[in-house]
Amino acid sequence: MKNFIGKVLFLDRSDINTDEIIPARYLTEITKIALKPYLLEDLVLDGFDNKEDIKDKVVVVSRENFGCGSSREHAPWALEVNGINVVLAENFARIFRQNMFNCGMLAIELPKETIDSLFKKYYGRETIIEVDLKKDKLYVSAGDDSEVIDFTISGFDKTLVEEGGWVEYADKRY
Repeated sequence: MKNFIGKVLFLDRSDINTDEIIPARYLTEITKIALKPYLLEDLVLDGFDNKEDIKDKVVVVSRENFGCGSSREHAPWALEVNGINVVLAENFARIFRQNMFNCGMLAIELPKETIDSLFKKYYGRETIIEVDLKKDKLYVSAGDDSEVIDFTISGFDKTLVEEGGWVEYADKRY
């Protein structure tokens, strides 16, 4: 199972699409690792620097409709090779969300009010989020501030994550 605890990258925008996550010009790469330097290269967001801001991050917190656009596995792969294994958002494009689970990663949907609260309390601060998959809880902390947030994902998606992704799941069962 992947690492689900670490520093947070806040991306304060809705509709971050797969072309912004990994630009289409890099889809000819044949290994996941080749995608690493290009994660979020085309994302336009005030004050965001993809070369500096993604370093050492494990969790992304964003707004609604994360992963919209083209349906490609390359978007979760680019996150994965950069150590980002968790994305929290109001909602996701369906195929992106399932590709995350298929790769053994977490795409956790939270209510708009919860996402708004995370941005209000923690944006601009060094924030750590730990995911407890067994208890369906997120532990959020920054300095002296902390909180626990409940979440839900389907039993099957949880199993995919616990197994490390679809391929590992299938290898054990078929």
